Amino acid sequence: MKIAIDGPAGSGKSTIAKKLAKTLGIEYIDTGAMYRALAFYMNENNLSLQELKNEMDLINIEFKKERTFINGKDISDFIRTNEISSLASKVSKDKEIREKLVDLQRKLADKVSCVMEGRDITSVVLKDAEYKFYLDANPMVRAKRRLNDLKGKDSKITLDELIAEIEERDKRDKTRENSPLQITKDSNYIDTSEMTVEDVVNKILSYVGD
Repeated sequence: MKIAIDGPAGSGKSTIAKKLAKTLGIEYIDTGAMYRALAFYMNENNLSLQELKNEMDLINIEFKKERTFINGKDISDFIRTNEISSLASKVSKDKEIREKLVDLQRKLADKVSCVMEGRDITSVVLKDAEYKFYLDANPMVRAKRRLNDLKGKDSKITLDELIAEIEERDKRDKTRENSPLQITKDSNYIDTSEMTVEDVVNKILSYVGD
């Protein structure tokens, strides 16, 4: 079984996908974490985008128990910052990098039943998925969720700044040349703005169970 979930930043994709996979007893694959891992590696090693591409064959990304590892190092707690999020969005625009990660993502999905989420899963990575969903929410709601996620992380960013960042990221993701964020005709659209995690999971399960 392949369940593909797309949507903009802060729409609840990761939280929903994790809970859905756990409920169904299948694997959860966070493709966004792959781009974040590359952004982290690029930032930590002070690399240019071209230098990052030159080192792609030296980079190994793995998932273990919902944790993200790069070359054996657990970086899960370091890839959710605004700095890495912004850099990951820029890294994901590169055609060569996307092609390499898409190939890896497809190979992972071919091995197991899974819930895979990202920004081009329904349109590019898993076009053959049995179930496709596009999760969305208005920018204010998404910014508030992000602000809540950043509590206790010494972040001084304001709600207005987060809204501006989210809108800018949406624009980048939807207008990029390679695999832009889009709602495919065969995706089920779900606005999560006024829904709880359980509401969204149950909504998806109502389709999967048909």
